[in-house]
Amino acid sequence: MLTSKEQKRAADEISNSSNVIGKGTILEGNIETYGNIRIEGRIIGNIKSKSKVALGNSSHVEGNITAQNADIEGEVKGKVDISEMLVLKSTAVINGDISTGKLVVESGAVFNGSCKMGASVKDIKMSENGVRPHAQEARLN
Repeated sequence: MLTSKEQKRAADEISNSSNVIGKGTILEGNIETYGNIRIEGRIIGNIKSKSKVALGNSSHVEGNITAQNADIEGEVKGKVDISEMLVLKSTAVINGDISTGKLVVESGAVFNGSCKMGASVKDIKMSENGVRPHAQEARLN
């Protein structure tokens, strides 16, 4: 059994981990991570992170993004829901609604959709053991 100190250290290690989806990579499916993620490739699915999502210049995401913080240089087709700070770099193209605590938009960034800023901070809910929450509920009943 882990002590509370060991549990905290394990949680810190998970949240400080980094993931990279490289240029030329195409991934179909949802991504959930407690750590940071950097995407240079193409994602067809939703991205959820308890930390930071960074989309590079060559990135294309067709799906929703939910994270604590995000820096976007590439293209997103979907809703962007950021609890703290969203930075749209000059090469960013967003086609979808934005909800964020704070927003920084560099000159040249393109945004088509509605924007809600200063929204109350939502807790980012992750599924347990890779199982969608509503799938778990169905098994319990």
